[in-house]
Amino acid sequence: MSCRYELGADEAEKALTEAAEAAVSGGRADAGAVLCAAAYAPVEKLAETAAAVTSKCASRRFEMCSIINAKSGACPEDCKWCAQSARHGANAPVFGFVGAEECVKRAAACAARGVSRFSIVTSGRKPSPKDLAEIARAAAQVRERTGIRVCASLGLLSAGELAMLRDAGVDRYHCNVETAPSFFANVCGTHTFEDKLRTLEAVHEAGLELCSGGIFGMGESLRQRVEMAEVLRSQGVCSVPLNILCPIPGTPMEHFEPMPGSEFVRTVAAFRLMMPSVRLRFAAGQAAMSGEVRAAALKCGVNSAIVGDMLTTPGSVFDRDVMNFRAAGYLL
Repeated sequence: MSCRYELGADEAEKALTEAAEAAVSGGRADAGAVLCAAAYAPVEKLAETAAAVTSKCASRRFEMCSIINAKSGACPEDCKWCAQSARHGANAPVFGFVGAEECVKRAAACAARGVSRFSIVTSGRKPSPKDLAEIARAAAQVRERTGIRVCASLGLLSAGELAMLRDAGVDRYHCNVETAPSFFANVCGTHTFEDKLRTLEAVHEAGLELCSGGIFGMGESLRQRVEMAEVLRSQGVCSVPLNILCPIPGTPMEHFEPMPGSEFVRTVAAFRLMMPSVRLRFAAGQAAMSGEVRAAALKCGVNSAIVGDMLTTPGSVFDRDVMNFRAAGYLL
């Protein structure tokens, strides 16, 4: 990522204006301009500008999704943030695929509360052929019996495997890139950023919508977050989960300090300037945010959320969330 701006306060306002004008005109904001603005503009001015872009370019209808931890633990990968890795000592629950009936039961409860999407999530690099077939059957039953739209997050699948899910009624696939390509080797050693990109390309090949985001607060720089946003933009994502690291005992990142709220707001604003119309989604870490940070993030770009619990950490309080989304001016 090149930068035509000197990184400093003197250039920040000019960079912010240029990035916002490009965003609202249907162009692509220069990543260097976004970095300069996100790093050096006053956070209030940055958030205000991103809010204007959100108002003009992004959907005002808030999208809620919920996930089920449908197969947990015993993962052979070494992702340093994750409690489900068998290589760490986090003692995450270990169980096989929960089955179609449990998925339908959970999906029906979500649909009854106005949640529009339900995602089946499993641990591991990818399911076995037997498990994948069972998951596809479960997805078909969820779609048929509840009417809720179905997503899946099952690891590094091929286009043929993704087509099986598509034919079962899945219309969106989730695979986080997690962080910038320049930082990825610091957080995972058992697969590569290129492995992630191959899966993202396979999602498009299979004709599915693509949901992909990452985790902030793993030691990456703001420059690397903007680098990640640039990759996601190039991949044509429609939904970007914005996770904040939840340091979990037993993982290599258990002693990391929580990301400051102002840094998260700067990051949300940068992502909105980079991707004016995509759904930016609250994900892990939202439960620990202050009300002030949550409100600022909603104002400057977040227009979707994973509601309820995450995979191995507590999630959000549904009724409080709905109140906050409406207070921010969104339609549900």
